[in-house]
Amino acid sequence: MPTLNWIGKDKVVTHHQEVPFHVLEHKYGFTAEDGQIESSTESGNMIIHGDNLVALKSLLPKYEGRVDCIYIDPPYNTGNEGWVYNDNVNDPHIKKWLGEVVGKQGEDLSRHDKWLCMMYPRLKMLQKLLSPTGAIFVSIDDNEVSNLRLMMDNIFGQNCFVGDVIWEKSYSPRNDSKGIPAVTDHIVVYGKQPDWQPARLERSDEMDSKYKNPDNDFALWMSSDAFAADAKTHQGMVYAIQHPFTGELIYPYNNAHWRYQQQDMLDVMNGWCEYELRELDDAGRRAEVCGVPIEEVREGVLAIMLKEDLSISQAKAQVIYNRGQWPRFYFTSGGKGGIRRKTYLTNVEGRLATTLWARENVGHTDSAKKELKAIFEGKIPFDTPKPSTLIERILQIATDDYSVVLDSFAGSATTAHAVLKMNKDNPASQRKFVLIELMDYAETITAERVRRVAQGYSFKGKKEEEIYCKKLTPKNIFKAKELLKEAFDAIEVHKDKYEKIGKPKIDDNCLKVIGTKIYDGQMPGLGGAFDYYELGLPLFDENGFLNEEVETKKIREYIFYSETRSPLVENEQYKATYLLGEYNRTDYYFYYEPKLETTFGPDSLDIIVRKADSYIVYADICLFSKEELTKMNIIFKKIPRDIHRF
Repeated sequence: MPTLNWIGKDKVVTHHQEVPFHVLEHKYGFTAEDGQIESSTESGNMIIHGDNLVALKSLLPKYEGRVDCIYIDPPYNTGNEGWVYNDNVNDPHIKKWLGEVVGKQGEDLSRHDKWLCMMYPRLKMLQKLLSPTGAIFVSIDDNEVSNLRLMMDNIFGQNCFVGDVIWEKSYSPRNDSKGIPAVTDHIVVYGKQPDWQPARLERSDEMDSKYKNPDNDFALWMSSDAFAADAKTHQGMVYAIQHPFTGELIYPYNNAHWRYQQQDMLDVMNGWCEYELRELDDAGRRAEVCGVPIEEVREGVLAIMLKEDLSISQAKAQVIYNRGQWPRFYFTSGGKGGIRRKTYLTNVEGRLATTLWARENVGHTDSAKKELKAIFEGKIPFDTPKPSTLIERILQIATDDYSVVLDSFAGSATTAHAVLKMNKDNPASQRKFVLIELMDYAETITAERVRRVAQGYSFKGKKEEEIYCKKLTPKNIFKAKELLKEAFDAIEVHKDKYEKIGKPKIDDNCLKVIGTKIYDGQMPGLGGAFDYYELGLPLFDENGFLNEEVETKKIREYIFYSETRSPLVENEQYKATYLLGEYNRTDYYFYYEPKLETTFGPDSLDIIVRKADSYIVYADICLFSKEELTKMNIIFKKIPRDIHRF
């Protein structure tokens, strides 16, 4: 695989590990109904003001491996921008970065070296936050796209590259452009796993024609894979299912698991004949599928086995096969082949997105500025906004109703705007956004935009919307009458929603109908809420001791995460105790009091409030011997020496 080298690389490839952990300081909450409030909204939506590298690290205890979609629009590094990590080595931010991280050799860095030094540790941190089923989208232009691709190949893996989306960002080239004018930008897409697939958009009749109904089921269906990737993290979904016709044991293929939870699979298989859960001595086979040593394979995973003799099961299953309307998981080759899954057309949302996103479908830079201008009462406070429709397209293909969306170069908060709009348009949607913005306008532009679109904002003027758009192609141009009928039908459907609807017209090789709304007053709000944070205190002081000014709750969250790589969910009954929680049958205790020294010994053994298989106890001092601790299944860790730094 090609590798990317640049001056300063050796100083930044592990820099994300050296960044000190800071807690997040809650400043205020905001709801569309109540405005600004002092308490937390508990909405899950966050806007963080501060260095995005430090802020990303602060998110790890809650969000490592849990962010479903990341969109970032970093500086394009054109050579003439005023971004913080810019070409001006006299800028205090870049001088600090080059002096403290990269070193004296920073004086010889090109602008590309500087950009790579800035981006690499941030992408490393984003990779840690991305969920196993998530994807990252990075906007960039021609200046750095080749470097970005090689860098992301190194961080995410070359096999995790999904596509290089070409976004048509403008109507026409700039008159002052040199060479070949650029009318497109790139959106580079990587999945956390190699098999990441986008959700589907609106389908065509041709695509629907592939769905059949050979067994007279309730709906058209197409045969699909019975397995999903990433067995290692889904070991509870790796087990045997006994074939009802042949009796053989069917396992997912290596690094794959069954698509549904075991109880759901048991219910499906009971549609063929009677099944039960049964213990098999198959740890070795499951370990092979999961790609882990046998000692690391999950214990207690049962197999789905025939409840009756094979001959009886065969007869019952054959009746089901001959009758038709097979269960959702069915067997090929007359019932004697492998297992497959039905994907019903009624459950398929549409077609796959391609790597070409036309401006008429997702917006362009001019529409983005008009959008921002309307929100900010005729002003455009941010130079390079993206249209919210562009981010909506990303959310459509990369998120579901419960996804967490992260934007660590938040700018004018287009990502939050798109999330709130999707939640408004679909009452089932509960998408959450996390924004990070370094610059001082985090409050006056980033958060302010979210406030305005949530509550509604004053707007006077016209707003044009496409109510019909059909690309004209050599194939459909001969169906002009049909297209015109569709266009006039769209006019009839929307006539009560607009003050004016224009006649069908051809614009940019598309047949379009434009509706005009006239506003003189308040644009309706999208609703929603968020919490605003600043970067707070470091968890550890310069000597490596716990910062006693940090709230104990924040330290507890850090300790539990450092041990389990899972977020701490505070239990009401534990708040008055030193118990953090349980993970893999181990209870974790943090015996800590600010400004006091805690001693774990016979007189304090009562801090252990319940029985567990094993215990990990943090305290300042331990009076038990190693032998005594072993006998009690306790591992002692000294504060702060044994606290893991990440």
